[in-house]
Amino acid sequence: MASENSPLLAYRLLGEEGVAFSANGAGGPGGASARKLSTFLGVVVPTVLSMFSIVVFLRIDSARSSGLQVLPQGYGWNLLYGSLLLGLVGGVCTLGAGLYARASFLTFLLVSGSLASVLVSFVAVGPRSIPLTPRPGPNGSSLPPQVGHFTGFNSSTLKANLGAGYSKDYTTGAMMNFASVFAVLFNGCTGIMAGANMSGELKDPSRAIPLGTIVAVAYTFFIYTLLFFLSSFTCDRTLLQEDYGFFRAISLWPPLVLIGIYATSLSASMSSLIGASRILHALAQDDLFGVILAPAKVVSRTGNPWGAVLYSWGLVQLVLLAGKLNTLAAVVTVFYLVAYAAVDLSCLSLEWASAPNFRPTFSLFSWHTCLLGVASCLLMMFLISPGAAGGSLLLMGLLSALLTARGGPSSWGYVSQALLFHQVRKYLLRLDVRKDHVKFWRPQLLLLVGNPRGALPLLRLANQLKKGGLYVLGHVTLGDLDCLPSDPVQPQYGAWLSLVDRAQVKAFVDLTLSPSVRQGAQHLLRISGLGGMKPNTLVLGFYDDAAPQDHFLTDPAFSEAADGTQEGGSPALSTLFPPPRAPGSPRALSPQDYVATVADALKMNKNVVLARACGALPPERLSRGSGGTSQPHHVDVWPLNLLRPRGGPGYVDVCGLFLLQMATILGMVPAWHSARLRIFLCLGPREAPGAAEGRLRALLSQLRIRAEVQEVVWGEGAGSGEPGEEEEGDFVNGRRGDAEAEALAGSANALVRAQQGRSRGEGPGGPEGGDGEGGPATALTFLYLPRPPADPARYTCYLALLEILTRDLGPTLLIHGVTPVTCTDL
Repeated sequence: MASENSPLLAYRLLGEEGVAFSANGAGGPGGASARKLSTFLGVVVPTVLSMFSIVVFLRIDSARSSGLQVLPQGYGWNLLYGSLLLGLVGGVCTLGAGLYARASFLTFLLVSGSLASVLVSFVAVGPRSIPLTPRPGPNGSSLPPQVGHFTGFNSSTLKANLGAGYSKDYTTGAMMNFASVFAVLFNGCTGIMAGANMSGELKDPSRAIPLGTIVAVAYTFFIYTLLFFLSSFTCDRTLLQEDYGFFRAISLWPPLVLIGIYATSLSASMSSLIGASRILHALAQDDLFGVILAPAKVVSRTGNPWGAVLYSWGLVQLVLLAGKLNTLAAVVTVFYLVAYAAVDLSCLSLEWASAPNFRPTFSLFSWHTCLLGVASCLLMMFLISPGAAGGSLLLMGLLSALLTARGGPSSWGYVSQALLFHQVRKYLLRLDVRKDHVKFWRPQLLLLVGNPRGALPLLRLANQLKKGGLYVLGHVTLGDLDCLPSDPVQPQYGAWLSLVDRAQVKAFVDLTLSPSVRQGAQHLLRISGLGGMKPNTLVLGFYDDAAPQDHFLTDPAFSEAADGTQEGGSPALSTLFPPPRAPGSPRALSPQDYVATVADALKMNKNVVLARACGALPPERLSRGSGGTSQPHHVDVWPLNLLRPRGGPGYVDVCGLFLLQMATILGMVPAWHSARLRIFLCLGPREAPGAAEGRLRALLSQLRIRAEVQEVVWGEGAGSGEPGEEEEGDFVNGRRGDAEAEALAGSANALVRAQQGRSRGEGPGGPEGGDGEGGPATALTFLYLPRPPADPARYTCYLALLEILTRDLGPTLLIHGVTPVTCTDL
């Protein structure tokens, strides 16, 4: 794990964190063996040799001298030569980076000598005619022999070579164009990552990689430009097009060119093989592709990843079966361009994310150059080979999806998180609470959870009620930080975040430490959220004497292994949360504080939802899929305060409209689509039926709410109070006796139960009173939650009335809304 003593630059290309291999392969898990390759040997030499390899020397169809073939030619022979050279290269790379560095330096000297002889030959050799090997014609015949000319420095030759003049490639017979020539030429510039691939072997990679790469690119660019200029000034077009190995024909000493051919081939192969093996070993060490790369994890006792070298050797051996360079040039170039585009995109992402630790030392760096690099790479990919470009991007997408599904090492860091942070911060600043409008209101919930083992159904129901709004899981840990050595809340976040993942809910987690649950709830109500995304609704479980259930034991998403561990060896969630409270055991929250918490939320202008018996909800209604094939259910809404006997049975206030809105939102969830919404209106004994229903249906039509409206006669519902209307809360504040209040709550409970029983065809007598045919059951009931009494001494009586009102009703939501949530204006 990284600490304040960890290095700023850690590529992890060679193994575990803190493991470094020396130049000769020494080193290991216990070691702090020094990296020994300098900038010149570790970056400049391999980069220059890799960039020289393709265009200058490898573009040769046969090693010949004056028409005499030095080695037998043909597909089989070429495959044999390539395999032998690959075996030699693999042996060198298997023995370690030290031998590779010495071999590369020797090769660099040979290549430099060969290049010097070629450059001198342009000046020292006089004009000459060079016979070209006859090319096969149609029907097995041979074309007339051609002769190329080395003219020496001649302005006419330069002028004749300035035009495009594309012709057929004599090695493949394909017609050349700009894209195909660029594909071949581009391979001569594709060694710039050779130094970066050796980062684990360098003394100072943060300095050596940029400096060495820039020096190598500048040196190679100069040599290429010089060769292009000299070749076009001295060689006619026929020689350039029909003999890719014309350097030998014009050299003072042709064998030296041949030595350069094989030396640069070996060096480029060694550089590519050792760099690829290190990257492959890093991928294997991080378990990105599972058992597919398992052999690449094998290392020697000294830490040399010889398993990755042999793995890379096998892959290259398969590529040799293609036979000709031009056959692979387009595909290889496209993959190189994809790699370079990915590097540019990474730098662009870091720059746009404004990550403080991204401080490139290259003075000419900017996001403009990164964007130009990405765009040019993508453009050239499709110009070279649209099919290969599309296939490579598809392959990259599949690999990215696979890595996302498997999950990469957390120690990597994710640039996507930095980008998301940057964008979220920008848009949160633009989310102005002063521009809120009721037309765009949505519930933003804070669900206070004591122990998630007993609250899983409520946790999922709240996730359905949020309707794209903010959803915060809040938990209060009892304690005083002054009396503790450290904050006990911070270590709990991992368990709660794992709970969110396993429950598949879109919620944030906010934990606090407080001497009491009530004070902790006040903290969370005030500080949860950010900017315009702050909770506007508090959700609590109901306070009753029911024994809590352990839903971890029955929920399939929380099934654990027998040894108490999850996949990957992390502790199971069942071990991170305590068992549910035993019946009769003391609680962390008293009834007085529970009602006081509700009162506090209303004082803060927060809506309140109390949920009872959510464990009895139909499981299919809590699923993430559609409930279209599930058993039909009703969702009952009682938008009137059943504990306030006042006139006006058709009266619907802000709180009643809030109930309608929340029930409608729930019906928009796929799992509740098939549930039928029923709204009940209470008629007094002297109330004429139909009038209140008509007014409510007109309101529902304006609000575009589809629901079934039913009027029920309730003797206590109207006409039994004083002539003047009572203010909300007067009844529970004690203007009537406790016995009368309990009787009214019991009467309201019986009324609701009777309607639930009638929907099941049980007759007017309730569940025991009828034997009719079964109909849809009530899955969830929405009830109006009265305000708590102003006198705290009556909090216990208030809670008792709520218990009587919701007794045996099944899953019930008691809701009190304080903010307007509906609008009929266009």
